[in-house]
Amino acid sequence: MIYNDSQKKAVMHTTGPMMVLAGPGSGKTAVITGRTCQLVTSGISASRILVVTFTRAAAKEMKERYLKAMGKTSTQVTFGTFHGVFYAILRHTYRMSGNNILSEEEKKRLMRELVNHYARDLEEEDLEENLAREISTVKNNQIPLEHYYSACMPQEKFREIYEAYEKWRKENKKLDFDDLMVQCKRLFLERPEVLRAWQQKFQYILIDEFQDTSTMQWGNFLPLVVNTLSEGGRAMIVGDVKQSIYRW
Repeated sequence: MIYNDSQKKAVMHTTGPMMVLAGPGSGKTAVITGRTCQLVTSGISASRILVVTFTRAAAKEMKERYLKAMGKTSTQVTFGTFHGVFYAILRHTYRMSGNNILSEEEKKRLMRELVNHYARDLEEEDLEENLAREISTVKNNQIPLEHYYSACMPQEKFREIYEAYEKWRKENKKLDFDDLMVQCKRLFLERPEVLRAWQQKFQYILIDEFQDTSTMQWGNFLPLVVNTLSEGGRAMIVGDVKQSIYRW
């Protein structure tokens, strides 16, 4: 691929951490793909490289671009989302499977059952969706349940539903998507040897669409990135401030 001067500078970057800011259609994905190709071509083991983006579709596209550029059909470079990386770490540590992940369909059905049982008298529009969103907020921000005040229902009802939801989830050995981040953070804190092992595995980390990274995602992912920063700055982030769904 032919790069302009700015893209070439990012692709060929050698030492120190790097942040690339670029607008829509400026070739951000091409730069990360090219950078990954450059690392492998220069002798870096593909298994040491982690490329993270915001959606599974984007990760799949980036992997396909990389394979095409390298003329390969498979690779040891890890391409994935934040949740995908967290899940892979938990799966490896605890021998989990996809059956342990609460699907969106299961979660919607469970929300419906809980609302019918605990809050049948409430007539708020989109109650189940709002309830699921508030449960996610509590988990993502690690808010003590007694300190959270629901906007969609009385406090006691929300707390009853939250506790019933967590009880069902644990009894059925299920994790929702928020749990993937929470449990991975807990794993790193409680078992530093596991964190060290993953830090040693991923020596080069490249993050696409960084502007869409939430505080919780970045906070939980940071322990992996810290190692790359302390050993020559092997981290690269690419994004567009103007497209951020969060405030940078």
